[in-house]
Amino acid sequence: MLILICFGLFLIIASTITVFGYASFVKPGRLLHQLATSTQPVEAARPGDLERGASSQGIGKLLPWLGQLLPSSPQETKFTASELMAAGFTEAYAVPVYLGCKILGCAVLLLLAVAFRARLTDSPIGRLAILFAAGGLGYLSPSFVLGRFIKRRQEQIRLALPDALDLLVISTEAGCALDKAMLNVSREFKTFHPAISQELTLVNMEMLAGSSRIEALRNFAKRTGEDEVKKLVAILVQTDRFGTSVAEALRVQSEFMRSKRRQDAEERAGKVGVKLVFPIFFFCMPALMILVAGPGMLQLFKNLIPALGGL
Repeated sequence: MLILICFGLFLIIASTITVFGYASFVKPGRLLHQLATSTQPVEAARPGDLERGASSQGIGKLLPWLGQLLPSSPQETKFTASELMAAGFTEAYAVPVYLGCKILGCAVLLLLAVAFRARLTDSPIGRLAILFAAGGLGYLSPSFVLGRFIKRRQEQIRLALPDALDLLVISTEAGCALDKAMLNVSREFKTFHPAISQELTLVNMEMLAGSSRIEALRNFAKRTGEDEVKKLVAILVQTDRFGTSVAEALRVQSEFMRSKRRQDAEERAGKVGVKLVFPIFFFCMPALMILVAGPGMLQLFKNLIPALGGL
């Protein structure tokens, strides 16, 4: 009986975690992931562009239309566009679709709260609080999902940066200019490191459009928001300004990043023992005590208690 109870509790906890993870991250992420296929910079969205882009991505016209209904200042729109670009969503219709997701999530959770609030509580104040909480959660949930996308993309860029620097060193030592070397890296890394490939493609596009190399590199650091990219851009700006060797600077930075990655891995490995204390104490120890001491305790209660009762 005790084994069945433990197995049932395990199934309940695992099902709850699975449903929460799917509803909070996987399902909303599918919609936002459809926006990350183009490498065009975010611009002011025109109605025709919104309809063509939304229909080509299978999103429909509802989300862009809802996003245009939400009032926002130019500063807020620019900030939202920069966050979407940091997550890899660079289409012209990304901002209205993102705002439409917030409105749609708020409306859906409000409708669910209205439908089920009578079953959750009988208090009028509690019902009103449920409505406000559901609306706020639906409105803020796309922001949480977007934040996870930004962190994941920054991690992808940080992990791919040493390999990209190695290829940049090889290309520059072979006689290629830095612009051509970055273009080679973006082409070679398109299949297995798409995030860094997309960013380097944007850098080349900005330079072809007339921006200077320093300005394009600074925009690269500003878009990603990754500290390692900012350090790399600062080194490249200094080498371009003072005329020092680009290949040597890139080699030193690549070795530094690999050493730092190894130190971070050793630090995380050292923290494993401390992090395992609470899972072992709360999950492994009870099961181990049941398996080891359970039969002995049952025999003790079976034989000792009747013997004490006979006295």
